[in-house]
Amino acid sequence: MSIVETEPPETETEAERIARWRLEQLVHAGFEETAAVRLAAEPHVDLHLASNLLRRGCPADTALRILL
Repeated sequence: MSIVETEPPETETEAERIARWRLEQLVHAGFEETAAVRLAAEPHVDLHLASNLLRRGCPADTALRILL
């Protein structure tokens, strides 16, 4: 079972909910879980830019370097 598929704990904080949501969005966009975790942890990373890079054919490892 991946991180994205686990149920959130009942004691999850707002910041943790946001980070989990960001992670889910990045995985849905096409990033592998490891890269998505790194990106989700960085609040300055624009999720729209991240998904657009992949949608336009940018390799995920290149997108990761651009975004971080």
